[in-house]
Amino acid sequence: MLRRLILMLVLLGLFAGAGGYWMLWASAGPKAGPHTIVVEEGSSLAKVAGQLVAAGAVPGSVTTYRGMARIFGSGDSVQAGEFEIPKGMSGAAVLDLLQHGQPVQRLLTIAEGTPSIIVQEKLAAAKELTGEAPLAPEGSILPDSYSYQRGEARSAVLKRMTVAMDKELAALWAKRKPTSVVTSPSQALILASIVEKETGKAAERRTVAGVYSNRLRIGMKLDADPTVIYPITKGKPLGRRILKSELNAITGYNTYREVGLPAGPIANPGRDSIAAVLDPAPTKALYFVADGTGGHVFADTLEQHNANVAKWYAIRRARGEM
Repeated sequence: MLRRLILMLVLLGLFAGAGGYWMLWASAGPKAGPHTIVVEEGSSLAKVAGQLVAAGAVPGSVTTYRGMARIFGSGDSVQAGEFEIPKGMSGAAVLDLLQHGQPVQRLLTIAEGTPSIIVQEKLAAAKELTGEAPLAPEGSILPDSYSYQRGEARSAVLKRMTVAMDKELAALWAKRKPTSVVTSPSQALILASIVEKETGKAAERRTVAGVYSNRLRIGMKLDADPTVIYPITKGKPLGRRILKSELNAITGYNTYREVGLPAGPIANPGRDSIAAVLDPAPTKALYFVADGTGGHVFADTLEQHNANVAKWYAIRRARGEM
């Protein structure tokens, strides 16, 4: 009888202790939060528990929290990454978040036509990244939105951008049409970068590509303003009109002085501009000029083009721009 009584008391104590731990497990940490926790690759539960307790994000000591996690948790490994722990989250919910939740995803967006010097500045400005921000060769980055995590190296993020361009360019090159005037992927990037800078209208890309393809085919100068600007600003906005001396300069990029493609890309072109030069619109046009609406008007002959230019100048004078 005495032994049974002692056993019952022991069992009641164990149940009471387990109930106490369960209540603690379901409680929030001593600091309400929110908290930001960065879990490094390969971190053990013990290390993560230390981070959580130090931040006040979970209840109990490191030993207690580890013990509760082993008793009440799923046993799954914690993920690497940055996690935002909401205010008042319980110790149980915190472990589930680290095991099965979504790490914080940060995005770095590179717009079509962004020059590499601006990409370098954007990488350098992302405070959560580490290391130096390399300057990528012009035209080697695929414009897109790229996710990154706190503590990741800037060089690693840039590598993803250049690998993406390599893959996309190879895929587009494989689909090129016989009407394309470029003879190599590198030429495609150069011409696509000019198309990217010359028009912001998606519907015009193939026609602009067609105009430049026609000019290259007959040995006519491209006469593209963005190529003149590139050696001066490395792709950044010029902020003024092009000087006569700049139009006469021999730089390897001045398509007003030199026939053919410039020495290299003048920006990082997007998928659509690359596709446009690999499948240009069937057009006889050799000229184009702004139409006052954000687009362009195209012409087959110089006479037609001069008339279109006169109309554009009249629009600018009416706006007080000339």
